[in-house]
Amino acid sequence: MKNAAALSGQQPTAGPAVGAPTSAPVVSTSGATATEISTRDRVTQLLLERGATTAAQLGVALGLSPAAIRRHLDAMLADGDVYAREQTVQGSRGRGRPAKVFMLTEAGRVRCGTHHYDNMATAALRWIARSGGSDAVDAFAAEQVSALESRCRAAMEDAGDDPLARAEALAAALTAEGYAANATTIASGGQLCQHHCPVAHVAAEFPQLCEAETAVISRLVGTHVQRLATIAHGDGVCTTHIPTQPGRVQSGNPVTTVRTDK
Repeated sequence: MKNAAALSGQQPTAGPAVGAPTSAPVVSTSGATATEISTRDRVTQLLLERGATTAAQLGVALGLSPAAIRRHLDAMLADGDVYAREQTVQGSRGRGRPAKVFMLTEAGRVRCGTHHYDNMATAALRWIARSGGSDAVDAFAAEQVSALESRCRAAMEDAGDDPLARAEALAAALTAEGYAANATTIASGGQLCQHHCPVAHVAAEFPQLCEAETAVISRLVGTHVQRLATIAHGDGVCTTHIPTQPGRVQSGNPVTTVRTDK
């Protein structure tokens, strides 16, 4: 007897073969599935709207079991997006430990996109440029990196005089500052790479920030350097070449910026 699909002239749709693998959920590089990431975004949004909130309250709002909400909160605690403290109770409290409330950290708030520091910084630099010209922008950029230079110099006290050894020490100091830096030896000398730039969006319009930072690198490693690429310019990493010539920097900022993507 012919089935309904044959009578209608349609080809029957084949189902998955027995034992055939089913499609797996999409997993991010951090090990979280797309569904888990979406749920964490909802948790983040609730914490942003409500402030200090207990795990039980979050679970009810999202329709999640205590175990499920706890798993998400533990992951967010590990990532530094939330922190916990004991809930403040007015009046007498019953038996047992007080419940914990969870709140977004500053990093968690930034991930929400609710801060517009880049826009404000860019607007401020535009005002400086209009009011004082390019020299004022240069002075501002130099002032901004001066504190970073002082901290890195202190961290490099035992690095010695060799520029490549100092570059390695500088990479460690910059990593501690959030730049995710590393230094490597290449045929023509050394190379300092910064995989993160805190001011990339602002520096895209005001390259003076990159130039001031490059001058700091030159002074700290003690030799002439060449900035080959910058995240602000659209490159994947900020790359600074350190030539083999060992000459120490005596004065000024012997910095050369070389584009490799033109």
